[in-house]
Amino acid sequence: MKRFGKLGSALLGSMLSVTACASDATPPTVPPVARVDIDRFMGDWYVIAHIPSRQERDAWGAVERYAKNADGTIGTTFRFRKGSFEAPVQTMTPKGFVRPGTNNAVWGMQFFWPIRAEYVIVDLAPDYSSTIVARSKRDYAWIMARTPRMPAAQYEAAVRKLQAIGYDTTKLRKVPQR
Repeated sequence: MKRFGKLGSALLGSMLSVTACASDATPPTVPPVARVDIDRFMGDWYVIAHIPSRQERDAWGAVERYAKNADGTIGTTFRFRKGSFEAPVQTMTPKGFVRPGTNNAVWGMQFFWPIRAEYVIVDLAPDYSSTIVARSKRDYAWIMARTPRMPAAQYEAAVRKLQAIGYDTTKLRKVPQR
């Protein structure tokens, strides 16, 4: 550990503890949907509201796109503008790994190796027009739809769903969409 120095050791320790917490063997404490048809789930999802990660705090026009890779992983492209619709487009490209035995409802999202952040699909409209993604830590959440707008009653139902599984929904931020 000496070769890394104090900061390096702390970073490595943090990475290992996060990796251990994000183990594919640990079942989520938020209830996933019973089944996800992965082919129907692919495509664009507009982020209607979220409890954002640091990178997303001031996101505008956020869209998450999923595409199945030949190796069974999920290619993900998250596009957004920071602070306004006029800002340049920023992109993040994590890779999704569907957790075996979860009927495609629990994923590990890998922004960098070896860490896979938990990604649990906790709500999915029967017609695949809207979804809610949550985490056991109840730190981040995403309410998404296939269109940039969601009817108020549907949005309120999504918020109630997040409250019911233990989220502090006062932290929700509506994402400006065109």
